[in-house]
Amino acid sequence: MAKIIAELCQNHKGDRALLKDMIWAAAGAGADYAKIQTIRADDLTFRERFETGIEEEGVVKAIKRPYQPEYDRLKPMDLSDEDHAWFIEECVRAGITPLTTAFTRSAVPFLGGLPWKDIKVASYDCASLPLLNELKARFEHLIISTGATHDSEIEAAARLLAGHRFSFLHCITIYPTPLDALHLRRMEFLRRFTPSVGFSDHTLVARDGLKASIAAIALGASIIERHFTILAVDQTKDGPVSITPPMLSELSRFARMPVDDVKAHVKKEIPEAPSMLGEERRSLSEAELLNRDYYRGRFASKVGQRVIYNWEDTPLK
Repeated sequence: MAKIIAELCQNHKGDRALLKDMIWAAAGAGADYAKIQTIRADDLTFRERFETGIEEEGVVKAIKRPYQPEYDRLKPMDLSDEDHAWFIEECVRAGITPLTTAFTRSAVPFLGGLPWKDIKVASYDCASLPLLNELKARFEHLIISTGATHDSEIEAAARLLAGHRFSFLHCITIYPTPLDALHLRRMEFLRRFTPSVGFSDHTLVARDGLKASIAAIALGASIIERHFTILAVDQTKDGPVSITPPMLSELSRFARMPVDDVKAHVKKEIPEAPSMLGEERRSLSEAELLNRDYYRGRFASKVGQRVIYNWEDTPLK
């Protein structure tokens, strides 16, 4: 049986009442986890190359993502320390397991002092060994996405976490992800390091529905992560890749079905499934490398005048 993570992301818009409704909707639809993101706008980093982007001879070398508009977008969606404590309590009341993503090393002591046992690590921090080491000391279970991460970096993360409970999620960091770019066979590569392997799905909901997630379940995924919303698709930035409560209920139903029944459904109802398999070992595409360049280091710990990235083994004090 696959576990389902309902990724609430910034679909709550920083509104506690909306977040509460999302928690209860996710629980009612059968999700196992409700997940927020511990993002603080003040941890956003300014990097010159993304202000205008870089293009050479018609080839994009760095995407355009200016600092100030991104800061202004994120700031109203900050969740306070009190919001985090309330979120955990509300999840307990709703009967769903609370979860967050840690985006900076500076947030780890605070998060580690709250009453939850699992922590999520975003794709771009799979290779941030100092962050993983600090999370390992405070959480029983790390759930780590592996998108835009080189094989050698995944192997290093697995070595660091040997003897500790962790899960790897296959992920393609193209938003939204085309079905023929999914490379679901990558889950077999990840099983070399842990039996707990899943899939973080960023396919376009209007076009592809639940096809990719169901195909991943048929391939033995033990965790499925999907963005979740109770708003109209155009009301949040992540709306196009976010599923609704009825879709989450359907996904939960497949997650609890015998795998052979899911395989039969895929064979009969999802003709695109063979194109989703791709390769077990592969190089990152240009699109993934461009996203890696921007998102890896998007947030960092700020200590005085210093900016300390998650992969830097530098004391924060």
